[in-house]
Amino acid sequence: MENKTQTWVEFFTIKGISDLPQLQTPIFLLVLVIYLASLSGNAAILLLICKDHQLRTPMYYFLSQLSIMDMCYSTVTMHKTLVMYITGDKTVSFSACIAQMYFYIVLLCCEFVLLTAMSYDRYVAVCNPLRYSAIMNGKVCSLLTSASWILGFSEVTPAIYIIYDIHCFQSNEINHFFCDLLVIMKLFCYKASNMEHLIYVMSIFVGFLPFTLTLTSYVFIVKNVLQIQSSTGRHKTFYTCSSHITVVSLLYITLFCIYMRPSRSFTLESDKLLMLFYTALTPMLNPLIYSLNNKDVKMAFRHLIKKNKVLL
Repeated sequence: MENKTQTWVEFFTIKGISDLPQLQTPIFLLVLVIYLASLSGNAAILLLICKDHQLRTPMYYFLSQLSIMDMCYSTVTMHKTLVMYITGDKTVSFSACIAQMYFYIVLLCCEFVLLTAMSYDRYVAVCNPLRYSAIMNGKVCSLLTSASWILGFSEVTPAIYIIYDIHCFQSNEINHFFCDLLVIMKLFCYKASNMEHLIYVMSIFVGFLPFTLTLTSYVFIVKNVLQIQSSTGRHKTFYTCSSHITVVSLLYITLFCIYMRPSRSFTLESDKLLMLFYTALTPMLNPLIYSLNNKDVKMAFRHLIKKNKVLL
């Protein structure tokens, strides 16, 4: 049986996306552009929602929370990669690595719950349009968004607390561009089957359960839409849900491919690009999806441009 060196880790070395020197500059520029585009796109959505009174509705309130989560999410996962390329320092302390992993998973869980709340909002809008204002009032919206933040932190903290007490690893080299849970588990001195089981249990609560609730909402939405006699009415109703469906699909399809499978099938080299797609591109795509498929957002953007031209 092969003996593996056990290391009491105080810091990790992050290999990054590629070890090829000729690719470092293009990768840095690509990550920087995507990161800045993500921040600016989500900041623009927040600005429009704050400035335009037509966007003071529950749907856009949830969208503003999603933008905040995406901005935090991009910063948590991308900032170390950018600093690493600028300074050349690929080391990160044990505490900083655990903190990055913690906030990454917390924000991911918060987004799961928030998207479920948004699907409920779409269900009420389609299936109970006359009572929409009464049901989705300010108090309910605040409770749903607060629940998404609280559940995200409360569900993740126990698992991260267990990992934080583990300092014994086979190596301190992380073959990734940030501190991801599955990569850290690969470095444990002992077999991580118990932790893997814990991850699957957590996945049920933070992933599968929100997915089931979201799917249930859309089953009722589709059932209601099919009862609409007019094809124009059906198309218009589906159109109001298209942005949310697209965002949810991107989230679940990507993460199911990464996490919902046995760890023995996890290949780091092939999956780093898939993880980069989710952590970098998805927060950038979300504001584009909601703005390109949304007449209200595009109209609010035009009003803001005209208003600034008048002021100038």
